[in-house]
Amino acid sequence: MLKSKKDLRIIFLGNPEFARFHLERILENGYNVVAVVSAPDRPGGRGMKLMATPVTQYARKQNIPCLQPSNLKNEAFQEELKTYNADLQVVIAFRMLPVVVWNMPPMGTYNLHASLLPQYRGAAPINWAIMNGETETGVSTFKLKHEIDTGDLLVQKTCTITNDDTAGTLHDKLMHVGADAVIETLDQLVSGEVKQLPQLDNGELKAAPKLFTANTEIDWNTATTRVRNIIRGLSPYPAAHTTFDGKKLIVYEVETELIEHHLTSGTFISDGKRYLKVAVVDGFISLKNIKAQGKRQMAIHDFLNGYDISHLHLASENSPGTKDTE
Repeated sequence: MLKSKKDLRIIFLGNPEFARFHLERILENGYNVVAVVSAPDRPGGRGMKLMATPVTQYARKQNIPCLQPSNLKNEAFQEELKTYNADLQVVIAFRMLPVVVWNMPPMGTYNLHASLLPQYRGAAPINWAIMNGETETGVSTFKLKHEIDTGDLLVQKTCTITNDDTAGTLHDKLMHVGADAVIETLDQLVSGEVKQLPQLDNGELKAAPKLFTANTEIDWNTATTRVRNIIRGLSPYPAAHTTFDGKKLIVYEVETELIEHHLTSGTFISDGKRYLKVAVVDGFISLKNIKAQGKRQMAIHDFLNGYDISHLHLASENSPGTKDTE
């Protein structure tokens, strides 16, 4: 006999706000979360006080037991996890689980991934979808198995990517779409009307590898659209970066200009007051919102007002070698 929502015992595993939102929606829909697993409290913020993850903070307010193992392979943690007699586990924005953990509940462990699997398997699907210029993405729920992000699919929902979306805005869109997908998945499991379909790897698969300093540096030797997609796909986190005046410059927002010029890609031009632009193969990238090393995030005119660039001898818009194509 299938269990009701209240009788179904769920363990939820997650860390950030994205996961916390899903936990809240699961509870609002009448499901019984008997325990939460999240990362240990860590120093952070001013004064480096111990800070709990958003999932832990929410679980504590809801008086839900919260396990915070530093090592998921720890036998004491695994034995404690067993005591909750979970029917299934839901994993969202957490970390890789040992087989013994994800294979523990009789109904299995289910994950939400922020892409239309099998596309964009990996750690950063939201970022890479925008960076690659996609106009549509979505979410997928699937049952965990050995290979990462390859389990049988239960629910998929699509989401449009607009030309103005950033990783931040798309994150929030997918958070809401994902919550609908998770609730629909749980409803299917309760009703017994589950349709699990294998992932079809037909055609070219695009990956979503973890983001590091090396693959978030801006390559100016490309087209305006490509550069803008990379910058908005990394904004606000982990953020694209370049080097300016020998220091790291983080770039959050830009505008593009399609202009014929004969400057070397990566050349900075500025009037020292209003604009700071960078030459690319088919025009210029105009920096709008940045963060210089050791400074706060600010609009470009505020940056230029407080930063003396006269020693750099940058080109200006009226310099020889530029020509408006219009």
